[in-house]
Amino acid sequence: MNFIRKLLFPLGGLYWLVTFIRNWLYDLGIFPSKSYELPVIAIGNLSAGGTGKTPQTEYIIRLLKDTYKIAVLSRGYKRISKGFVLANDLVTVSELGDESFQMYSKFPEVSVAVCEDRQTGIENLISNINPDVILLDDAFQHRKVKAGFYILLTAYDELFSDDFILPFGNLRESAIGKKRANVVVVTKCPQNISELNKDEVKLKLNVNVPVFFTSIDYDSKVFCTENSMSVSDIISKEKIIVAGIAKPKYFINYLNSGTDKVLIYPDHHNFSEAEVSEINELSKDKIIVTTEKDFMRLNGKINLSNLFYLPIQSKFISDKEQFDALISNWVKSYTK
Repeated sequence: MNFIRKLLFPLGGLYWLVTFIRNWLYDLGIFPSKSYELPVIAIGNLSAGGTGKTPQTEYIIRLLKDTYKIAVLSRGYKRISKGFVLANDLVTVSELGDESFQMYSKFPEVSVAVCEDRQTGIENLISNINPDVILLDDAFQHRKVKAGFYILLTAYDELFSDDFILPFGNLRESAIGKKRANVVVVTKCPQNISELNKDEVKLKLNVNVPVFFTSIDYDSKVFCTENSMSVSDIISKEKIIVAGIAKPKYFINYLNSGTDKVLIYPDHHNFSEAEVSEINELSKDKIIVTTEKDFMRLNGKINLSNLFYLPIQSKFISDKEQFDALISNWVKSYTK
């Protein structure tokens, strides 16, 4: 832990007190939470980013979209617009946010919207779309809405039980918040994780709900707007790797041949003209490989014949059928 964060340790106590009182007031009903008559599933975390919320949300979309009319609502982090925005063919990535635009691009049959106030967002979706199920992306701390089902994510190498509250650590609220979860998903696990290791993680988390384990599953191909290439073919090529995500090490390590130029930017980074020019200059005789989320922001700015993205999915290491049944049965019972 760096020196500056150690200096900020006393502020962690103040932050803990503020978030504790806020949650306590919601728990007592002094601050009201609104619930809805349709199934609302919240996917979120206790940490400040990097746990794989978007891949997990997309997993739930794939699970339910053939049976139910799905809507996804998020805040639309770093978008330039304000208020409620429903995705359509005229909405840009800047107005919707990269993650929401990614989901809209991948799942045209799903309604995707953004709104800072989830109550307002849900009520607009009900009025305009009338969905069967609403998925709240990154809404674990948005307590003005009481979701019917909470999926809590925590990264294998940064479990919330091993972390500290901001600004000393990365937790948005105390680990006590885990009590709101209906299920916990441990993300970014090694694919060969042992049953003993799983038991050790469960003991650390100390929750009374089912715990599942997932790993990062990259596609076997990278894609551009017109064609694709095999990952095995491009790994050996000298290339430019561009990553503007919270924890890029998995992505970079997966692709890096050891001689690649690697450009790392902050999460949800809005690329400047100078940065785009630099990337274009570096890639004159090389291909660029970026994340799916970064592709949404770079599309239209970079020479598209050179710009490829690598899709990612959440893959259950075991007990996939149990997780699917848990979600599907809850939604089915709610919609009877």
